[in-house]
Amino acid sequence: MSDTIDLRSTLTLNDGNRVPTLGFGTYELAGKEAYDAVTWALEAGYRHIDSATWYENEKECGQAILDFCKTAKIPRQDIYYTTKLKLNVGYDETLKAIQFSLDECGLGYIDLYLIHGPLGGPEARKACWRAICDAQKEGKLKSIGVSCFGIRHLKEILAMGLAVPAINQIDLHPFMTRSEIVNFCQEHKIALEAWAPLVRGLRFDHPAIVSLARKYNKQPAQILLRYCLQKNYVAIPKSASKTRIKSNTDIFDFALERQEMLKLDGLDEGGNIILT
Repeated sequence: MSDTIDLRSTLTLNDGNRVPTLGFGTYELAGKEAYDAVTWALEAGYRHIDSATWYENEKECGQAILDFCKTAKIPRQDIYYTTKLKLNVGYDETLKAIQFSLDECGLGYIDLYLIHGPLGGPEARKACWRAICDAQKEGKLKSIGVSCFGIRHLKEILAMGLAVPAINQIDLHPFMTRSEIVNFCQEHKIALEAWAPLVRGLRFDHPAIVSLARKYNKQPAQILLRYCLQKNYVAIPKSASKTRIKSNTDIFDFALERQEMLKLDGLDEGGNIILT
């Protein structure tokens, strides 16, 4: 990605659709808190909202998007909406889950639909993927992908000969660089999306992050988000604070130097998500 990126920058997926590179995550946001946070994010300029059936906030996210579009007088297609399959059970159950999500959000279609995780075993994963591919053909889902999939899970999907996942949403940041999965996804033109680009706030006081924050007069969160976008990843930071939601967009007036990016890459602690 070019250093000249902004809040409206997008990444072209392997299906030709484009996803805004800075999104807003809604994990653990419920009810009015979810509605308000999504509204604040949209008002701050975010155009990508990430939800999931598991979060139990699809209705609030969808309503916030619809209300914002009406107030701002912009079309629904200007907002990118992601949600995810809660359970990997089977083909028919997945089709029902997709319809449930469509009914909950009320947006007419879903821009990106992900298998939320690899649990359930190979046959369940493959049945879910077949259903998701069929729903995409019907126009209910614009792009489709997976979340928290390891290489062997991705290989299973690729071997089916159906659609290649457009995105793999995984834990990515300087302290978990996931080089093997990243390289595999890049080889197969599967975009990478970081679901915890801020390391859950656990490394804001790391000397390397603090040093860069001081150099650029930025907050640690802003350094981490800038790193993510310069790696050509999609980032979906989450916050319930209106101030932090806005602050997380203030990352487009500076660029990390190549050596600084390499230094951040070197912070990898070798952690990994436990996948079964």
